[in-house]
Amino acid sequence: MSGKIIDFSELKKGDFHWRGYVRIGIFLIIFIVLLLIIFTNVYIVKEGEYKVVRQFGEVVRIDKTPGLKAKVPFIQSIMTLPKYQMTSDVSEAEINTKDKKRMLIDNYAVWRIEDPKKLITNARTLENAETKMEEFIYSAVRSELGQLNYDEIINDEKSSRGSLNDRITEKVNDLLQKDSYGISLTDVRIKRTDLPSENEASVFKRMISERESKAQEYLSKGDAKKNRIIADTDRKVKELLSTAEADAEVIRAEGEGEAAKIYNKSFSKDPEFYKLYRTLESYKKTIGDQTVIVLPSDSPYASLLMGNGKY
Repeated sequence: MSGKIIDFSELKKGDFHWRGYVRIGIFLIIFIVLLLIIFTNVYIVKEGEYKVVRQFGEVVRIDKTPGLKAKVPFIQSIMTLPKYQMTSDVSEAEINTKDKKRMLIDNYAVWRIEDPKKLITNARTLENAETKMEEFIYSAVRSELGQLNYDEIINDEKSSRGSLNDRITEKVNDLLQKDSYGISLTDVRIKRTDLPSENEASVFKRMISERESKAQEYLSKGDAKKNRIIADTDRKVKELLSTAEADAEVIRAEGEGEAAKIYNKSFSKDPEFYKLYRTLESYKKTIGDQTVIVLPSDSPYASLLMGNGKY
């Protein structure tokens, strides 16, 4: 009988240790669950982003400033949207110009989110908002370029792309604001303008012809200006030469007059010498290498020429 006796005190003691382990395990599980709940419902707002807190699909809060934030567990969710400016490559599209020419236009746009709540309410997603913006850009580009001729669009001298881009940006922003999409367009630019392949050859030929005509016009203007300069220079040279010759004649006449005065004053002192001098001067005029003079031997002129006698 003694072997069948059960000690209930020992059983109670073992049950106590088992219950203690269970309590510790429960506390650990609760602690881990609490940590998971905390970590999964605490989030960080970074610089350059919006954190949109939604509850049952509705926007209840938008966190814009960087820092550590928290949300209500299980019933609230977080959506992240960029706060910085973004670039969108607008799909290439075909438009018709005022002079009925078809063109392929390739644009890009710079835009940003201004009001995340409006974006989620009306566009639902960032992709939907971007798609709607591209539709508005295409509509505005088609409207504006449809009022211009092809040459005015591609010709740098006549191009009004600067003001055109501003007008397109303003139109698109008006449409986005009207429909409350919560985004705004900073700038839109035309990257490339091309012709459909079937129109390129004829347009290029016409452009080459226009450039050659313009080049010929510049050459003609240059030749005309060159001829005017040459004619003006020749006229000035002739005027200068005429003035110089007139001045030379005046100076020469004054010199000859002064020389005649000196000669007269000198020769008046010895008339005989003056006659001799005039005779010798006449020899210079009348006698050359082939000159033949027939004079009487007793002629004073011949006697002086031969070195005999006195004049």
